[in-house]
Amino acid sequence: MASDKIKIFLGWAIIIAVLLVGGSIWSLARTYSRSIQPSAFRSFAVTGEGKVVARPDVAMFSFSIINEGGTDIATLNHDNTERGNKINSFLKDQGVADKDIKTEQYNLAPRYQNTYCAPVLYRSLGKNTVCPPPSIVGYTVTQSVAVKVRDFAKIGAILSGVVEKGANNVSQLNFTIDDPVAVENEARAKAIAQAREKAKLVAKAGGFSVGRLLGIDEGEQSYNEKYYNARVMSLDSTAMDAPLPAPTIEPGSQDVIVTVTLRYEID
Repeated sequence: MASDKIKIFLGWAIIIAVLLVGGSIWSLARTYSRSIQPSAFRSFAVTGEGKVVARPDVAMFSFSIINEGGTDIATLNHDNTERGNKINSFLKDQGVADKDIKTEQYNLAPRYQNTYCAPVLYRSLGKNTVCPPPSIVGYTVTQSVAVKVRDFAKIGAILSGVVEKGANNVSQLNFTIDDPVAVENEARAKAIAQAREKAKLVAKAGGFSVGRLLGIDEGEQSYNEKYYNARVMSLDSTAMDAPLPAPTIEPGSQDVIVTVTLRYEID
């Protein structure tokens, strides 16, 4: 009798153990499945957009020194270098730091002249049958420099000043945010907050509860410029009969926009 009771007890114990182990395995499998396959469950997505209006803190422009002359390369190079040094000193006197002055191009290119060749019919008669190759008649030295200006009160004076000191061309004036990370983070936080509120409204309208966050995707940041007023974009120092007046420059503002998409599980 005692042995029969023991056998019955062991039988029930084994059954209970099997049930417990089976339940644990099922729970673990379900949890694992939910973690690796969130898309297999009912879910919904909402999109939020965050916008921050930021004022640019850096003005950027490029200037070029173009020397075109004969075959005396040394003279051309000396003149180009001398004018470049004058502009560089002027920029530093205006408070522009060394790190904000960058030489982007220094190019020496020959200029060719083609020799006139007689028409084919004339050459077929035995005259001027050989057409000489183009000859070098001079060289052009071009130096291009990119500049960042952080004191907006000096932008106009700097633009006109570099031309007065010898630059032939000033172009590509634009304004930007030097370190956009802080502004992007602010816009991102606004986008996420908007998406969360939208998720609550969608869930309320649909008659369900917002579950756990399954994923978050971020779109590309965009910078929508509100254009500045710049009367000078291309200047020629050779055309000046009098000191160049400082142009009127307004940096305007930029709309920094971040979009995010949040995907939630439906409870």
